[in-house]
Amino acid sequence: MPGPHPIRSRLVAALAGLWSFPAAADYALNLTAGVTSISREAYRLHMIVLWLCVGIAVVVFGAMLWAVVRHRKARGAIPAQFHDNTRLEIAWTAIPFLVLVALAVPATQALIAMEDTADADLTIKVTGQQWRWRYDYLNEGIGFFSTLDDKSAAAGRKNSGVDPRTVDHYLLAVDNPLVVPVGKKIRFLTTATDVIHSWWVPALGYKKDAIPGFINEIWARIDAPGTYRGQCAELCGVGHAMMPIVVVATSDADYQSWLAGMKATQAAAAAAATRAWSKDELMAKGQQVYNTMCIACHQPGGEGIPGVFKPLKGSAIATGPVAAHMDRVMNGVAGTAMQPFAKQLSDEDIAAVITFERNSWGNVAGDLVQPGQIKAARK
Repeated sequence: MPGPHPIRSRLVAALAGLWSFPAAADYALNLTAGVTSISREAYRLHMIVLWLCVGIAVVVFGAMLWAVVRHRKARGAIPAQFHDNTRLEIAWTAIPFLVLVALAVPATQALIAMEDTADADLTIKVTGQQWRWRYDYLNEGIGFFSTLDDKSAAAGRKNSGVDPRTVDHYLLAVDNPLVVPVGKKIRFLTTATDVIHSWWVPALGYKKDAIPGFINEIWARIDAPGTYRGQCAELCGVGHAMMPIVVVATSDADYQSWLAGMKATQAAAAAAATRAWSKDELMAKGQQVYNTMCIACHQPGGEGIPGVFKPLKGSAIATGPVAAHMDRVMNGVAGTAMQPFAKQLSDEDIAAVITFERNSWGNVAGDLVQPGQIKAARK
């Protein structure tokens, strides 16, 4: 007895694979229900409207198909001679009106709930800038920058030799995630320092613009612990794809532990800014800052990108007067891609990265820039 036809077997296997759960998940097109009450309400309204549209489509196109088949000329149908039908016109005007009114009630309730930021347990200011996020916990007195993680950044560099497919959560991982407690009402204030950004985390149900000079408000109460990822949803420049968002929701006990650790770390950093650093300390810290903030434009060897970003290797800035180098890093250059880092980096970060740039890639300026010098230059 002959075996199964090979082509037919492969076709059946392929069709079966399309309907298997993992494959179906890969091709899912619907919204996510999310992990907040707002996201679930938006999902519920979306599904109501979706099935309402499906029902309308079935009725309308079904009637059209029935009319085409039932009253086709081949069956000898004779077109009716009429010009209007008052009852029908009233029906197709009144029914859509009533449907819209019925939908407006829950939609309005959802919109009102989305805008209710009162009685928040925690307020976090979210500031977008090219191309990273800053989070300031206004109730706790701490703040930090959240930047694309090193593995994604390395894989995204030209001629890096790293296959992005080998990087977990490529372009969706950061060095410092936003950590929040579950079950608490969190108020987010979004703004920006340069251009318009948009803070978007699908699982939270929100996408809110961050606009320079304006403060927008949203809120969320996350029900389930987990890691929720998003990204900037407003085209904000060449580094737009390098602005992921990672929100880690934890139990209140774990959140308090993380908070205590962050306060201790920032207190230690403040103390470190008042002492003199050795060259080895400055070079190690400077390389870390350079790899995070500068390497995409100026490249690993300080060679820059010809015609786009100027080199640091052998440049007049990195080998000339240190005061000019400090001014360039802190204040940037208007009208160019060199942005000011005075408000983005700490005193020790700026001192370290300048020291690193002046003593790397054959640059032999030999200067050691101390955090105290940066602090004095800010005044």
